[in-house]
Amino acid sequence: MKKLFIIALLFLLPLLASCSDQKQVYVVYFGEHNGEKAHHEIEDTHHSYLLSVKKTEEEARASLLYSYKHSINGFAALLTPHQASKLSELEEVVSVSKSEPDRYSMHTTRSWEFSGLEEDERLGSTTGPLDMGGDLLSKAKYGKEVIVGILDSGVWPESKSFNDEGMGPVPKSWKGICQTGTAFNSSHCNRKLIGARYYLKGYEQYYGSLNTSEDYRSARDKDGHGTHTASTVAGRSVPGVSALGGFAYGTASGGAPLARLAIYKVCWPIPGRQKVEGNACFMEDMLAAMDDAIADGVHVMSISIGTSKPINYTDDGIAIGALHAAKNNIVVSCSAGNSGPGPGTLSNPAPWILTVGASSLDREFPAPVLLGNGQKVMGQTVTPSKLKKKMYPLAYAAAVAKPGVSRDEARVCLEGTLSPEKAKGKIILCMRGNNSRVAKGFVVKEAGGAGYILGNTPESGGGLPCDAHLLPATAMTYNNAMKVLKYIYSTKNPRAFILPAKTKLHTKPAPFMAGFTSRGPNVIEPNILKPDITAPGLNILAAWTEGDSPTKISSDIDPRVVKYNILSGTSMSCPHVAAASVLLKAIHPTWSSAAIRSALMTTAGLRNNLGKPLTDESGSLANSFAYGSGHFRPAKAAYPGLVYDASYTDYLLYLCSTGAKGVDKSFKCPENPPTAVNLNYPSLAVSKLNGTVTVNRTVTNVGKPKSVYFFSSRPPLGFSVEASPSILSFDYVGQKKSFTITVKARSETLESKNDTKDYAFGWYSWLDGLHVVRSPIAVSLA
Repeated sequence: MKKLFIIALLFLLPLLASCSDQKQVYVVYFGEHNGEKAHHEIEDTHHSYLLSVKKTEEEARASLLYSYKHSINGFAALLTPHQASKLSELEEVVSVSKSEPDRYSMHTTRSWEFSGLEEDERLGSTTGPLDMGGDLLSKAKYGKEVIVGILDSGVWPESKSFNDEGMGPVPKSWKGICQTGTAFNSSHCNRKLIGARYYLKGYEQYYGSLNTSEDYRSARDKDGHGTHTASTVAGRSVPGVSALGGFAYGTASGGAPLARLAIYKVCWPIPGRQKVEGNACFMEDMLAAMDDAIADGVHVMSISIGTSKPINYTDDGIAIGALHAAKNNIVVSCSAGNSGPGPGTLSNPAPWILTVGASSLDREFPAPVLLGNGQKVMGQTVTPSKLKKKMYPLAYAAAVAKPGVSRDEARVCLEGTLSPEKAKGKIILCMRGNNSRVAKGFVVKEAGGAGYILGNTPESGGGLPCDAHLLPATAMTYNNAMKVLKYIYSTKNPRAFILPAKTKLHTKPAPFMAGFTSRGPNVIEPNILKPDITAPGLNILAAWTEGDSPTKISSDIDPRVVKYNILSGTSMSCPHVAAASVLLKAIHPTWSSAAIRSALMTTAGLRNNLGKPLTDESGSLANSFAYGSGHFRPAKAAYPGLVYDASYTDYLLYLCSTGAKGVDKSFKCPENPPTAVNLNYPSLAVSKLNGTVTVNRTVTNVGKPKSVYFFSSRPPLGFSVEASPSILSFDYVGQKKSFTITVKARSETLESKNDTKDYAFGWYSWLDGLHVVRSPIAVSLA
């Protein structure tokens, strides 16, 4: 027996050795450059580190993918786990992070009018509901001197949204390039699209050479996501556009229609998968893009990409890049993620990032289902195909499963689960889950179904992302889907008809929080409240690639081509807030990125168009873990009265409190750094309060020179909130005033606490008769 064990071990040893020697991409991060070395010297230094763990200089140079040498100090290289471990032991190394293919993914019009920002860029006439919205656009000169960097899947440069007609010369501050590649040359850049780059070394190291039938080896977009987000930020005003089928007809425009766009393509298709099922955005590629974007001279970054699960800041490529962007006074707007509505699901939680949730517009696309008993059940769709005017047999997907297929698999219409004999000619009810919404429709179509009803899960709530399905279809809330299912079970011959959809404006209530938007609390740092804000992200119309179908299913299945498309996700809300940041940057060029974030947060709205508090899709009251400070109001944000400013040094002090040291070698952490709750943030989160806490805040006057602000609050239930002093007097613009906020749990609250994970919510404000500078509060007990 002992001999057998030894023989087996001898066979396993080579395998174990090969596993331990297997090379993978790691990002080695040193923090901030001190500015004393030239770029070639920095790269030589990075090579010397590699040489210390490699056998030869040739091996060291061959292993290097990226040398980050503009603002970020670090490199990406092929290393064995042992080599990575050796480098991580060096005192000057902040972190060593293994690249993972599924760590990051993209978080996949009328919205500007709804947000009070619509004005014709050519005529200068206000057409939106708020004159101050048009005033903001004209005062910001439509963002024409501001440069926005978009990290995404590229751009379709021929779109009318990126036309440069009538635009002035490229800003002199621009230092970037127009990188040529497949189907993309220097002429595709213009005075609107002023720069383009693409990054795929990390992607190709993991997946091998890019399949050029799946994507362009250039900044050209074959996915659509990047074109959509770029045009939402800064697309030109294009009248007379709509999605497929004429839905959402009107003028498409970005929030800052004369801002300049710099494209950084970092996301690519996953081999063997439909694009609708996701894509790959590698940490090392994104860090290279952010390092370049900072050096290129962008003023705002819009990043609709995030992690599938929360990770520490120094292991998170976006957080690292955004910190260096903040040092250079660049606003970084990021999506919170689409993993809601569960708690603690949001990504991009770093306090130097503007983290954006998603909410609805006041626009719907009603497409009700008429049941055989005469009942009408409401649904929504932007599917252009229509049924012939007659009643069709209706079936639940679980009841038309193929032999040997479980009902659970069939009910969500997974590929190959439906029986053509049972499904042919019928309208099929499928439930959400496991695969994409459009993929379910294709499964029904393949099985011979005549139409398709998509039912929400209870978790999905009442929000209905609308898609251009491949057959007549409509989407329903869970409750409405259950009405259809109840009818199916109530009769031997269930029948139905899907009525053609329409575009309906000024719907109420709006906005409400999308069910998919990721929620707080902030798992990485519970004492920083996230998300920061919410903006329209449900059924947003924007420009689209002509290199792919509107469903992102391969062209042999869906050959349709569109110029504009409707998408949902925090990917869509993120560029809305990026655009608002552009306008504020244009009006207040000396403001820091933190001041711009503060202005947006403290002026956000907490009520819908019925004048009632914001709700979730289900109709229940929403809270700050869904919407942060509230729904963004760009026009009000331009004149916030007071701002909560924070500097790069403040962020380094905050990192000291988390145990992250050495990010900037010129900065030494104090022995007792300020706690996270004392970072000068425009919101207040107190996790595990044991009795009383007092926190420090400082505001800067950006309103009238002579002004007096009075404290007001609505404390979280069971707590008291007091400020000292409770009156702030200012004599000049730029003057700073400090105060303390004391949050105290009432004795009865401490005595009756049930679940220490539960949070209570409230707010405090400073008022001067003209401004309401509001900060949300979230508190839990120890």
